[in-house]
Amino acid sequence: MDYTFGPAKAAQIDAIMHIEQAGFTPEEAASRAAMTQRIAAYSDTFIVATTTSGTVAGYVVGPAFNQRYLIDELYGDSQPNRPADCYQTVLSLAVHPDFRDSGLGSALLEQLASVALQQGRRAITLTCLARLVPFYERNGFANEGIADSAHAGERWFNMVRELQ
Repeated sequence: MDYTFGPAKAAQIDAIMHIEQAGFTPEEAASRAAMTQRIAAYSDTFIVATTTSGTVAGYVVGPAFNQRYLIDELYGDSQPNRPADCYQTVLSLAVHPDFRDSGLGSALLEQLASVALQQGRRAITLTCLARLVPFYERNGFANEGIADSAHAGERWFNMVRELQ
């Protein structure tokens, strides 16, 4: 299937929230208010994939950051991307259940990598659960160990993809 990639729009919030809630536990998922704030603060790194009919199929979102690893505070307060920050974060990567196993998650990561390179970032950084480590490794990320995160009471792993 062909997808179009572009910045998130406020009008897409219902579809985005449906996908967020389908992809994460209630404790892990972002709130509607947090997602709305992310769209407003850094839509350039909130990339949405839509089908040819305009259906939101998935998204990837995160702010630029000045540290190699995410901190839990990034999930709560959205600030505009700063040009000098070296790292592109991923707070959420989610694909609608109808479009999973189609390569869309990997395509969204590639779109974000392209934006991050254009913005002069050195690497993409994220945290993930153990079951997702192999997916991110297949997409060029290195597992750099257990994260110092208490988000949703889970054990997270630091994953980093250097950009060339």
